[in-house]
Amino acid sequence: MLTTRRVMLTGALAAPAVFGASRARAAKTVLKISHQFPGGSATDGDFRDRLVRKLAVAVGQETAGELEFEIYPNSSLMKTVAQFSALRRGALDLSLYPLAYAGGEIAEVNIGLMPSLVTNYAQGMAWKNADIGKALTELLEKRGVKILTWIWQSGGVASRAAPIVSPDDVKGLKVRGGSREMDLMLKQAGGIISSVPSNEIYAAMQTGSLDAAVTSSTSLISFRLQEISKAVTSGIQGSFWFMLEPLLMSKAIFDALPSAQQQAITKAAANLESFALEAAKADDIELSAVYGKAGATTKQFDAAALQKWQDVARETAWKDFAGRNGACADLLALAQKVPVPA
Repeated sequence: MLTTRRVMLTGALAAPAVFGASRARAAKTVLKISHQFPGGSATDGDFRDRLVRKLAVAVGQETAGELEFEIYPNSSLMKTVAQFSALRRGALDLSLYPLAYAGGEIAEVNIGLMPSLVTNYAQGMAWKNADIGKALTELLEKRGVKILTWIWQSGGVASRAAPIVSPDDVKGLKVRGGSREMDLMLKQAGGIISSVPSNEIYAAMQTGSLDAAVTSSTSLISFRLQEISKAVTSGIQGSFWFMLEPLLMSKAIFDALPSAQQQAITKAAANLESFALEAAKADDIELSAVYGKAGATTKQFDAAALQKWQDVARETAWKDFAGRNGACADLLALAQKVPVPA
């Protein structure tokens, strides 16, 4: 029986004496899931919030109610970046977390938002069973964090001015990239870097402290940036921005659970990967429709533009990442071995 702050006994510890023996009722374990995205329901709203709600239902059913979940969207439980450290300490149970946000704590995880390294969904999802996925899983588990659901998202660019398609388009603009490596590429292209979490982009663009933001299609929709943008570039046909945003769990908390509950969580989490993939693709398509309806100019990245971005990334972000330490260099080399499926 798990005896932590998350356990609540659902009944008396012993049955009446007429049964001839003491029986302990099953304990209910309540786990907290935190994320930075807007809240909704299992059927409506940001798909990342829907995913964790679907997980809660599936695991609750599989464990006959022994595992329950409290969900805290919009960083309402704790600040966005702090969630990763809290997972490592066992102070938070689960988080759907943009992995590169932890790059200041563990440099190697910036591989999860390396510009132009992953250029389509099939390539990103292939990481899970490739050497790069195994190496990344091992690295995180050694630091106290377990990957439950592999989620990749394509990204685009919302702009208060002209559309941003090629590197030349960011010159002189205050732009948000979302990771050290993305920022290095954008800076080399002539952008002025502004670092804000995705849930703070709206306010920054509204006040003019930010001209353009690169983030996932889902966030570009969920944070209603079409209300303050004049243009958007989507990743329907490919993008230099693909982020690994996995559902993570504290390894200490996971390891403390009974085997049956561990299996229920891992099974439900793996089953949700197809949901996440299709939802992310659907948001790429919806992005153009939402912004077009709001009157914004809509563009897509083409092959020529993506090649220009990769050329800049290879000489800046990739080189910087590989030079940080041997583990970073090894991860980059493994990632480059994953082919780009058509």
